[in-house]
Amino acid sequence: MLVWFVLLYLAVSIGIGLWAALRVKNSRDYLVAGRSLPLYMSITVVFATWFGAETVLAVSSTFLKEGMSGIVADPFGFSLCLVLVGLFFARAFYRMNLLTIGDFYKKRYNRPVELITSLAITLSYLGWTSAQMTALGVVFHTLSDGAISLQTGIMIGAGVVMIYTLFGGMWSVAFTDLFQTVIIVLGLIYLASLLGDMAGGPAVIVAHAATAEKFTFWPQFELKDVLWFLAAFITAALGSIPQQDVFQRVTSARNEQTAVRATIIGGMLYLCFAFVPIYLAYSAFLIDPNMVTPLINAEGNEHQLILPNLILNHTPMFAQVVFFGALLSAILSTTSGALLAPTAIFTENVLRPFFPHMSDRQFLLTLRLVLIIFALCVMLFALNSEATIYEMVQNAYKVTLVSCFVPLVFGLYWKHANVPGAVAAVLLGMLGWGLMELVAPEGLWPPQLVGLAASLVGMIAGSLFTQGAAHPSAQAHRTTRGA
Repeated sequence: MLVWFVLLYLAVSIGIGLWAALRVKNSRDYLVAGRSLPLYMSITVVFATWFGAETVLAVSSTFLKEGMSGIVADPFGFSLCLVLVGLFFARAFYRMNLLTIGDFYKKRYNRPVELITSLAITLSYLGWTSAQMTALGVVFHTLSDGAISLQTGIMIGAGVVMIYTLFGGMWSVAFTDLFQTVIIVLGLIYLASLLGDMAGGPAVIVAHAATAEKFTFWPQFELKDVLWFLAAFITAALGSIPQQDVFQRVTSARNEQTAVRATIIGGMLYLCFAFVPIYLAYSAFLIDPNMVTPLINAEGNEHQLILPNLILNHTPMFAQVVFFGALLSAILSTTSGALLAPTAIFTENVLRPFFPHMSDRQFLLTLRLVLIIFALCVMLFALNSEATIYEMVQNAYKVTLVSCFVPLVFGLYWKHANVPGAVAAVLLGMLGWGLMELVAPEGLWPPQLVGLAASLVGMIAGSLFTQGAAHPSAQAHRTTRGA
């Protein structure tokens, strides 16, 4: 019975996505929903940026294993990312009237900088999107009681998301996110009440977690622990700023005031609701410790099954429908945007410059073809990866942190930033990070912090030593000052 409810839900999601596709008339509709989303829809698409598989399955179970200090990246880092985007980037992004974040690097610097940053951003989505597809595989595998293998579940999930994103683009993302966010919020509130009562109530759950020292946030004051703690936080909070999915959700708003408000509200809403799955998981620990404890101690991805197993074994059918509906909503809403984002930046900023006479209709067709190819690549990556969902998500943003963050921030807020500085920032950042990953991946200094420092040095030294060699455009300066 539960499987049929899930299939019905998937059919409704596909139907909404295909209905939304009727609004797509050109590439701007496909990529940024015609820049016309009202505040309530903008908030839901921003909220859905991060509220995916890792929030429900991975963050909650990681909290059980490591406590608050183990989830510094998500939700704390990702929430701060959205607030920072709203405060310091949303107005500038919106006023520049660009299709992708890669267009910023082209407009502020030049074509080579656009190319290398766009490729870096595209590659960063491989792990992020794979994490969502892996979660879809886990859901289908669990629901079928093992009849559907994890690999088959991944392929089914990839097909579902690809179908409705393929035709409707950002319009499909927006309408399905609205529907799915409602399911997530209402479903999680209901489950928190149900499971909380089964575990003895909020006071009992919080007191037990406090006694177990799960609320300890800061690491022990040892240099290595502090550095790695900061690295995890910075990777999420800053490395996820130069991302196409964040950019396109901001610029899909109907005006810049809506873009700013929606991004900040969406970030705060994400932080609040990310703790609901954590509350559910700790309730599971009190309700059935004999089931939870072996999963926490198991190797690999087993701890991600804590909530699905609890719901299937200890709740009535209605609660099961609500949970898996909310879980699928979270995964689908995130995956659709995660497929569209790399498709947009790769097609617009890598492929299109080689075909300058491409018509808008041809560009729209190319976008859809690239989306299919990227979906297949991500599916293959998910099928062959042994990393946990949480690890895949965290690793995704190291690339953009060391290569794209510094050129973005300095390009907006430092008038001396120029092309040699940007090139040096990207190359030195990638080189420093790559060398540390090879030489000392778990040493004193986290590789991504070394890469970020190298990127900063490259930007400042490269720009100051070559002043007059390549000045940024006056138009970019006017946009920045206006922001």
